[in-house]
Amino acid sequence: MNRSAIQGPAGPPSRNKETRAAILAAAGGIFAKSGLAGARTDAIAAAAGANKAMLYYYFKSKEGLYEAVVEDYFCEFNRRALEVLGAPGSARAVLLRYVSLHLDFVAARHQSAPLFQQLAMTRGNFLERLIHRYFAARGQALGKLIERGMRSGEFRRVDRFHATMSIVSLIVFYFSAARVLKLMGHPNAYSKANLKRRKQEVLDFIRHGLFTDSKVCPP
Repeated sequence: MNRSAIQGPAGPPSRNKETRAAILAAAGGIFAKSGLAGARTDAIAAAAGANKAMLYYYFKSKEGLYEAVVEDYFCEFNRRALEVLGAPGSARAVLLRYVSLHLDFVAARHQSAPLFQQLAMTRGNFLERLIHRYFAARGQALGKLIERGMRSGEFRRVDRFHATMSIVSLIVFYFSAARVLKLMGHPNAYSKANLKRRKQEVLDFIRHGLFTDSKVCPP
């Protein structure tokens, strides 16, 4: 394909935005299932209802599309997460709102867990850029919230770094292990009932493990 010959989309801006979003959504599912190496651009284009030239117009390459899928997720999640973590209110209430947001955000995007597992195995500038741009800011904000809760007496004294890691692990491991759980005979991790129960269990675990008074502050 002569990429220099690819012309920009001729439709209105709203239509172009919809096309780009459709490509990102289709690519997310296919990358999650097949990985970067196994994904085929013609399959992504077909799933998005677009032609393959549009993929190269918007994202330049399959690798560029993969990076756009991952970065689109982190950009949106960090925007919401940092708003919650920086909001006024008791540290307990803010933390429970953040955990609820994180659980709901991942649950609504089934492809995110396998994408992140693939990402963790990669090396290079893209992973480093994600860490500096998104992971670091969110981790620092969560750590500051835990520190604030300890100072106010809402949280028991803990190691800030390990408390942050434990909270994030409680949220993301469930989704990362969804396929393994299914093979072990457990029901669908993404069913409405199981997601509701998982959120309840995680919030209760955090209350009893971190809060100085586990009976206060409902989610």
